[in-house]
Amino acid sequence: MREKAIEAKLVQTVKSMGGLAPKFTSPGFDGVPDRLVLLPGGKLAFIELKAPGKVLRPLQVRRKSQLESLGFSVYCIDGAEQIGGILDEIQSS
Repeated sequence: MREKAIEAKLVQTVKSMGGLAPKFTSPGFDGVPDRLVLLPGGKLAFIELKAPGKVLRPLQVRRKSQLESLGFSVYCIDGAEQIGGILDEIQSS
């Protein structure tokens, strides 16, 4: 499954939960995660999507650490089967 297909499934699943998954871009601040996940009840997380088996680049690892040190949840998804579990984790946090 390609990264775009995984991303589309994430967006659709979040929407079905009553949430939003807008594309996240930050000009001049490279390496940020691909999507914000905003769920009912004020639940928020950052999601980086990858093709199956691909890993975060070094800059992405640094951005993930920066965001986590500020108290935000950051996830990397490289398979559609991970979506449900991660969204459940975000929702229950």
